[in-house]
Amino acid sequence: MTSSKNQETKQELICGIDEAGRGPVLGPMVICGVCFDKSKLNILSKIGVKDSKKLSEKRRSDLAKIIKKNCESYKAIIVNAHEIDAREEKRITLNRLEEIKMAEIINELQPEVIYIDAADVNEERFKKSIIKQLNYSPKRIISKHKADDLFPIVSASSIIAKDLRDNIIEELKKKYGDLGSGYPSDVRSIEFLREWIKEKKNVPHFARKTWETTKKIIREELSNTKITDFIK
Repeated sequence: MTSSKNQETKQELICGIDEAGRGPVLGPMVICGVCFDKSKLNILSKIGVKDSKKLSEKRRSDLAKIIKKNCESYKAIIVNAHEIDAREEKRITLNRLEEIKMAEIINELQPEVIYIDAADVNEERFKKSIIKQLNYSPKRIISKHKADDLFPIVSASSIIAKDLRDNIIEELKKKYGDLGSGYPSDVRSIEFLREWIKEKKNVPHFARKTWETTKKIIREELSNTKITDFIK
């Protein structure tokens, strides 16, 4: 999902990149990059942009629309549960998967200055890994923990990513029932996953099979079935 406007008169293009949905057992992870001309960054503070987790769902939705309308360009990548699980076969970490997707966003948007919410405990290592995958040389990349709290441009990307994930979760609810937020800490999500596995003897396509939460439920609900399958 990409949107861009005429950039012929642009000044320095500033980009923020963040993700939403890294930890849930249900639903995708969404990674977003959003670009503003340096001269227009003050818009973000004026409209009250801040870390998406500190905003209500309604406020995120409203801000996402305003940000998309005023930005120079943005790109959002939906990483579904299957792709997240497939990283184990490819022997790459979730951090590495994020790096690959973030580099893809940067290569398409081509900003001069980039602010990234670092997933790695080592901020500099995360930045260097992304730089190696770029097809051009930006002026500067700033990789920081909690960047969505520190830089409004990263908050803006966080808001678009979280709003898109929220919408995806709502569509799943319409189709499959109340599955909660998708996070392992959400009782509704765990109950939904447990009931699905118990009843259907499989894992929903939007659940992450490599998550320990899913593995535990499979062990608890399907272990007897699996054992009896081998009894002749």
